[in-house]
Amino acid sequence: MSPWLQRLWPDGRQGIFLGTLPLSLIFLLSSIFLFLFSLGYRSRIKSHNLPPSPFRLPVIGNLHQLVSTSHRDLHSLAQRHGALMLLHLGNSPTLVVSSADTAREIMKTHDLIFSSRPKRSNSWRLLYNHKDVALAPYGEYWRQIRRICVLQLLSVKRVQSFQPVREQETALLIENIQRSCSSSPSSSALVNLSDALVSLTTDVICRVSFGRKYSGGGEGSKKFKQMLKELMYLLGVFNVGHFIPWLAWVDYISGLNARAEKCFREMDCFLEQVIEEHIHQGNKTGGGEEDLVDVLLAIAKDKTIGIPIERDNIKAIMLDMFVAGADTTHTAMEWAMAELLRHPEVMKELQEEVRNTSSGKPYVTEEEVEKMQYLKLVIKETLRLHPPVPLLVPRESTQDVKIEGYNIPAKTVVLINAWAIGRDPASWEEPEKFQPKRFLTSASNLNIDFKGNDFRLIPFGAGRRGCLGIQFAMVANELVLANLLHKFDWKLPGGSSGEDLDMTEASGTTAHKKHPLVAVAIPHQCQI
Repeated sequence: MSPWLQRLWPDGRQGIFLGTLPLSLIFLLSSIFLFLFSLGYRSRIKSHNLPPSPFRLPVIGNLHQLVSTSHRDLHSLAQRHGALMLLHLGNSPTLVVSSADTAREIMKTHDLIFSSRPKRSNSWRLLYNHKDVALAPYGEYWRQIRRICVLQLLSVKRVQSFQPVREQETALLIENIQRSCSSSPSSSALVNLSDALVSLTTDVICRVSFGRKYSGGGEGSKKFKQMLKELMYLLGVFNVGHFIPWLAWVDYISGLNARAEKCFREMDCFLEQVIEEHIHQGNKTGGGEEDLVDVLLAIAKDKTIGIPIERDNIKAIMLDMFVAGADTTHTAMEWAMAELLRHPEVMKELQEEVRNTSSGKPYVTEEEVEKMQYLKLVIKETLRLHPPVPLLVPRESTQDVKIEGYNIPAKTVVLINAWAIGRDPASWEEPEKFQPKRFLTSASNLNIDFKGNDFRLIPFGAGRRGCLGIQFAMVANELVLANLLHKFDWKLPGGSSGEDLDMTEASGTTAHKKHPLVAVAIPHQCQI
């Protein structure tokens, strides 16, 4: 905390917005403008035929109603105000979508109008003025970068070419757990699955992107992991200036701007070094296979693609791989293992499928995973209940449009609550229950997939701005889970039952478990 804030709050307490804006200041400012805003408020809302909206405070609008995990807060508000709801988050009119039918209107019927992204100060700086593909505004640059990702970086052929990397890193994880079991008197091991899965996915993304890993116990490894953790935090943290521009000074005095600048410079220095190594030394540590930096450097030399590809473009795209790839992938694995530990009968059935399919083999291969239908159902059900990004990456309307009879002005931000849609009783029977076979027992669920074709299940979004890395993520999820269940039986430590497992979510853009997932691994041949 900065010295200025310490004088205001000597006991270290701050407000609700992740330490960047004190609650007392919010209501002090709100009271100043309350009378001015309240006189014509309701009449203005009616005259513009806008969607239903909860009462808002002056200046901050509805920000005070998002105090914990935003997707749950928004779901509670939507239950009172409707599946199409308008919030005012400071100066930002924000449409919240909480049903499959409305999501279809946004991401299919009017997909083009809602294909842009809002500009946010922190991500703007950290992602090189939004030169990445995920947050770039809609336009020619985004179309060309997306084309490069689809045809070059994340094509089916490219994803398949990295199969050895995924299988090698998965085998290393299994071997590490086996060594821990062998050195234990009980022949079992207490495994922090959250940490193990973070390390695994980070190593895979590093090898795929850079041709080498940055793991281990050295200073370089620790610094890299710290930079990634800081980047993830800053991309999801609340910054006052984005919502209330004239209060942007709060981000300055709180130290948030300086923290973001420091993170940017450190990450930029690291990525510059990676590019220089590829240019001057080539990729000598990746087994001769072309990594994604190699691909992008080759594209940069091609002057026929319509846009120049400079170093900042390459760096921004590489950061997308970590933000949208590693973070969401290990989060999905973590929730899948948590649900299996809570439902041992599902775990047992899945283990039978995995072990029968890969009987007598040391590791499960990706070819064998393709035959495991129940595994795919378990992952699909996990993504329904626990989409890694519960509020899909915000969209922004580029022109006025009418949705469900309501007027939606241009420059309206759209938040699609994939978490709420996946638990909507209108779409799912007993939506809070973990039931992988629901996709087999109901005719309406048989053909549901998560690739953006059915809007009841959209953990990766849909339409033009849907996630481009679905295949990359899913082959990793399936391979790792299959191998963990093939080699080990799992139980909670201390004799805990599944009902005792804390499933609380952490706040942030990606919904990790709040508390690390720790479980006991027992080699399959050794039952205790």
